[in-house]
Amino acid sequence: MAKTVDDFNKKRLRSSNITVVVSISLVLFLVGLFGLILINARSYSDYIKEQLVVNAFFSNDYSAKDSLKIEKQQTVAFENIKSLPFVQRATFISREQAAKEARKDMGVDTETLFDKNIFPASVEVALKPDYVDPAKIDQVVKKLSEVQGIVEVKNNSALMIEVYNNLNRILTWILALSGLFLILAIVLINNSIKLKIFSKRFIIKTMQLVGAKRRFILKPFITEAVVLGLIGAIIGLTILFGLWYYFTTQVIGTPFIQDSAAYLKLVILVFSVGVLITVISTIFATWRFLRSNIDDLYYS
Repeated sequence: MAKTVDDFNKKRLRSSNITVVVSISLVLFLVGLFGLILINARSYSDYIKEQLVVNAFFSNDYSAKDSLKIEKQQTVAFENIKSLPFVQRATFISREQAAKEARKDMGVDTETLFDKNIFPASVEVALKPDYVDPAKIDQVVKKLSEVQGIVEVKNNSALMIEVYNNLNRILTWILALSGLFLILAIVLINNSIKLKIFSKRFIIKTMQLVGAKRRFILKPFITEAVVLGLIGAIIGLTILFGLWYYFTTQVIGTPFIQDSAAYLKLVILVFSVGVLITVISTIFATWRFLRSNIDDLYYS
């Protein structure tokens, strides 16, 4: 009979642990999913910002005999522009290349109807994402204008402001939803842990009555909480990255890892959330029964 009761208790304990692990895994999977969405949203936002270029034009008013001297000056200016702190990428466009691109855009096939010298050489500057900001763009234009040889700087400020505001609005909503879901994750994991500890309330109180100190009673529960949190995080991340790998390689065909540092931070975050929530919830739930009276155990 005692063996039957003992087997029943072990079975119930395994069932309780499995339920907690499954709950933690599902919640951390969704936390990680929101993290992946946020990471890729930021990457895509930075990519879009890099497409908003600023054009710095050289003077086009010089004679053919000065062409070598002007080319050297333009080369020096180009190198100076590349060294500016806000420049992500700089591309030099010669007069011939500018004329060729203009002819292509206008649909003119022959060069006889097109004067290739009417377009000045220029530098196309892609800014670092942090500088695609309405508050900083005027300073960027000023710095480019100060480069020797540059006579005009053009940028589509209206488009830049619109894109900047829209991207920030989207990222803010994603960040807010991620924060809200993190709070829900804490609540759900906390409830699962509380149910698990609730099933052991009589064991906790019995240990206390026979003289066990609170620290001694808490230690095995905390150790178990750490293990359950780690297992839940491993399962959740395995499912998450498995599905993400399939989606990125089979569905959209992009590389799996684009920003390894961001993914590593996400993994650390998920493990931290899993372990910290389970440990803190375990401490509070166990402490509640350590402070309660025996009669309260029947009405908790």
